[in-house]
Amino acid sequence: MLAGLLVVIAVGLVVVLAVRRRRARGFHSPIVEEFAEVPLVVRGLRKAYGDGFVAVERVDFTVGRGQVVGLLGPNGAGKTTTLRVLMGLTMPTEGDALVFGHRLVPGAPILSRVGALVEGPGFLPHLSGLANLQAYWRATGRALADARFDEALEIAGLGDSIHRRTKNYSHGMRQRLAIAQAMLGLPELLVLDEPTDGLDPPQIAEMRRVLKRYATDGRAVLVSSHLLAEVEQTCTHAVVVHKGRIVASGPVDDIVGDSPSVQLEVSDVPAAEQVLADLGVRSVTPDGVSGLIVDMNGTPRADVVASLVRAGVGVDRVVPRRRLEDAFLALVGDNSRGSGDR
Repeated sequence: MLAGLLVVIAVGLVVVLAVRRRRARGFHSPIVEEFAEVPLVVRGLRKAYGDGFVAVERVDFTVGRGQVVGLLGPNGAGKTTTLRVLMGLTMPTEGDALVFGHRLVPGAPILSRVGALVEGPGFLPHLSGLANLQAYWRATGRALADARFDEALEIAGLGDSIHRRTKNYSHGMRQRLAIAQAMLGLPELLVLDEPTDGLDPPQIAEMRRVLKRYATDGRAVLVSSHLLAEVEQTCTHAVVVHKGRIVASGPVDDIVGDSPSVQLEVSDVPAAEQVLADLGVRSVTPDGVSGLIVDMNGTPRADVVASLVRAGVGVDRVVPRRRLEDAFLALVGDNSRGSGDR
């Protein structure tokens, strides 16, 4: 009986060692040299489930250094599935992702160069915000000196609340703490799923500034968001996914294209609306106290300004107004709504 037990133990050890060797080979797979300096390359990604549902049909895109890339798409387009594959939370059916030339697999060492917030934050409720961050960093096995806590906490902007138990945090506070956690160590690639969820307008504006600042010194950001106006103001590039496929990819300005709309800052909004209506301008939308968003309807901008000035309306500012929302709806259709982003 003892001999039989020893045989079982020996076989178990052989299996464990074999698995470890196989994993080690996967973890240290040869680097793809042409992408060694590229934060993220996604190649031919496909994810199908056993019930036949295809969440991602084919996705290819690149996130370069210094870029803030917005991952956009209606519900059910495959955004969250793509992010889950990138973080090793689910395995793709086909294709792969490379981080600085290293194939991304669960537990790969290259993940130490990636910070992520995917599918919402999770914290130990009995610990303070700071204690949660410290526990998370210790679990990575890296030195505390490398965590850059001060910079991450400045980003979170929680003040003295960082010392309160997270069970007393609002949703917005937990979201900010999760973003700070993702930024610990200032990873070279940051992946955020709906980072502005639960934030109020001033916090959203600050997040916009944070992401722009973050993508400096060779770092890069991939952010999934449904707030198209924020993506337009924050992101340098966008990837639009629809029904599991990419329908547009590139610089935001190229995707938006030329817009017939302008933003006007005027001294008298009601008077300006009347002048524009007399000119036959198609639509006039209020934008704040002294602003108007105007669809020029082919009317030269100089004629609009001249007509306003002749009517005694002061014009302080005239700028083209890009509309990512318009381009997005043109790409995916305004009736393309799914039941969820699987």
